[in-house]
Amino acid sequence: MVLKKTTVVPEINDIKNKAVRLELYQQKKARLESNVPNTQENTREYDETIIEEHDEEIAQDEAQDEFSQYYTGKTPKVLITSTKKATKGTFEFANDLMSIIPDSEFIKRGVKFELNQIIDFCVNRDYTDLCVISEDHREPSHLTIIHLPNGPTAKFRLTRIKDKKKIEGHGNPTAHKPEIILNNFNTRLGHTIGKMFASLFPQLPEFSGRQVVTFHNQRDFIFFRRHRYEFVNGKRVNLQEIGPRFTLRLIWLQKGLYDLKNGEYEWIFKPEMETSRRRFFL
Repeated sequence: MVLKKTTVVPEINDIKNKAVRLELYQQKKARLESNVPNTQENTREYDETIIEEHDEEIAQDEAQDEFSQYYTGKTPKVLITSTKKATKGTFEFANDLMSIIPDSEFIKRGVKFELNQIIDFCVNRDYTDLCVISEDHREPSHLTIIHLPNGPTAKFRLTRIKDKKKIEGHGNPTAHKPEIILNNFNTRLGHTIGKMFASLFPQLPEFSGRQVVTFHNQRDFIFFRRHRYEFVNGKRVNLQEIGPRFTLRLIWLQKGLYDLKNGEYEWIFKPEMETSRRRFFL
C-alpha cells in the first residue's frame, strides 16, 4: 500500500497574518464573482435614481413624505371596492384582498357613485387607503391604490391570478397581522411603490400567526405571494403557501389623488421607454 502525502489547507480565519488573510479573501471573492452568470437584472442599465444603502438624503426625504405617518405608528384603515357593475371574478378577488390586508373592508359600489365621491367618503371617515379593482371581459384586470388623504395614487395591471384552491397543498390564512417582505424596490420610484404596499398593513406583525406576505419585484413585474412558516421538530423551517398568487405591473403614479384629467403624473409607462431589455424602473 502506498501512502500519498496530503496537503492540509488552513481556513482563512485561522491565518494570523492580516495581509495574507485579506489577499485570500479578495481571491475567494473574485472566484465567486466570476462564477455568477450574467442576468438581465445584474447587468441592468445604470439608473441615477437607484438608492444606495444608508442614503441620508433619501432617509430625510422619506421621513417627511406622504407615508411618514405610517412609520410612526398610524394604524391603516383600508377600504376595498370595485368598478361599477362588477362580476363574480372581481368579488372573489376582493374577498382575497380582504383576507390579505388585516381589518380591511369591502363596500359594493353602486352604479350612481363616481370615484371622486368614494374618495370623499373615505377621507371623511379617516380611511388611510382605497383599493379599486377594475375588470375586463368579466375578469379582474387592474388594481388602483389611492393613499389618503392626499395621495399618491398608483394604477397597476393585474395578471396571473391564481386562487388558493388551485395551489396544491395550500395552507389556510388566519386573522393574524402578517410580516411584510419587499424585494428589489431599489429606485426612488421603487421605494415609493414599496412604501405604498407596506402602508396597507399594520406596522407591527403578529409573529405568532407565522404568516408572511411578499412583494417581489423582478424586471418591473411585482409578484405577490403569501406563506406561513412551518416549524419541524424545532430544527427546520418550511414555507407553506397560502395564496392567492397574482402579478402587478405599474402603469402610472400620480402625485395626488386620482384625477385622470388634471392629475400630475410622477411616472407613466410608455412603450417607447422600453429601449433595452436591461432597462428597469423600480
